[in-house]
Amino acid sequence: MTTQIFLASTLYGTATLAAALDSDCFGPADRRVLLVCNNAATPETSPGLDEMPGFARLRERFDDVVSWNETISPFHPGGWSPRMDDVPLWERHLRLLWGLGDDPVELAVESIQVNPALGVCQIFTGAPVTVYADGLMSYGPTRNKIDPLVGTRIDRLLHLDLVPGLTPLLLTEFGVRPEIVPTDAFLKVLGELADTGDASPALPEEPALLLGQYLSALGILTADEEEDLHLRMLRGALDAGHTRVVFKPHPSAPARWSRRLEKEAERLGADLTVLDSPVLAEVLYQRIRPALVVGCFSTALLTAATFYGIPVARVGTALLLERLTPYENSNRVPVTIVDALLPDLADRAAVDGQRRGMDAARLTELVRAVGYAMQAKIYPDLRPAAERFLSARLDQRTWRYFKRKRLTSLALPGAVPAQLAFIPRNATVRRVARRARSLGRGVRR
Repeated sequence: MTTQIFLASTLYGTATLAAALDSDCFGPADRRVLLVCNNAATPETSPGLDEMPGFARLRERFDDVVSWNETISPFHPGGWSPRMDDVPLWERHLRLLWGLGDDPVELAVESIQVNPALGVCQIFTGAPVTVYADGLMSYGPTRNKIDPLVGTRIDRLLHLDLVPGLTPLLLTEFGVRPEIVPTDAFLKVLGELADTGDASPALPEEPALLLGQYLSALGILTADEEEDLHLRMLRGALDAGHTRVVFKPHPSAPARWSRRLEKEAERLGADLTVLDSPVLAEVLYQRIRPALVVGCFSTALLTAATFYGIPVARVGTALLLERLTPYENSNRVPVTIVDALLPDLADRAAVDGQRRGMDAARLTELVRAVGYAMQAKIYPDLRPAAERFLSARLDQRTWRYFKRKRLTSLALPGAVPAQLAFIPRNATVRRVARRARSLGRGVRR
């Protein structure tokens, strides 16, 4: 008997798995187990995946549901991994606890670079692994160097076609092939969830929908800066002619953010509704059909534009590109894609006409160049592509995606300002530099 174990931490990810199962992306199995995980900072006070509206509809695809949080309690899923010497004990324990016996196991996990996915893959040492991606991070590089004992067991990357024409970079260092989860199947699954937000307050039809992300929790922005970002979304939506506005805050965001937004809406004469119940943005797309969706770099912006044909606009991406640290921060590629592809809320003409930025070919070149700059050691084969892009495309618009310090450390084009490019080729300058270094070493001795 073969058992397939699916690790999931979000309803969106579980919907992706459901669509993949409905499309026969997974082979036959005698048993399918959904391993749910709550990765919130304080899981005890945040609703888990299996408590979300609509979960019951998705649960039907699985034979059993087990909790990873309960399995490793009192440890936090994001901070615990098995000691290598204990791996055989853990596998024996889980096989007994979950009734797996000696059956062959197949794994499907998200975010393979970090725990809990990495820990689960380490425990089931011989299991083949499918990685599924439920967001824009799949288009970027692998954030950490993965142990070959895990990486070589990954046979494919399942992902949604959020950016048609753009191929994921994730896990290509292991030759992992990307495979698209059919869009029709995903939309069908989301259609099953369309009435799961009935507990939410009455919502206006065709409003502007503002998406909160709680970026301060990631240390990218301060709490005040993120509040200001929400206010910019509100003002921009009103400037674009939308008087009815719905704000969907992040489930972990503090309530005071909503209150400040409500005060500003009252001052500006806007009809604002704050959605407190946890519901997928895609459910709202079907229920209220927003006239405009505004966000920072949420994956939901791309599902709105690509899957539902809803007008979208971005806010704050330029600030985030400047603030993201270190340069290899895994959010960099999602922010880059949204910034390069979607219209800025402040550009009324671009928003009204839904003018896209780069085409798929140019965006691919940009993502490859940024990916190499982020993880040059993992993707050395991308250096020629990065050099070509930086030599030909680096201008006032594309500089925001790179840091001169990073380009300098990698000796890439753009590291030296164009007006000073002659210096490395000047024999006199090189001779003086060598002399200065020699004198410096003599002084230190």
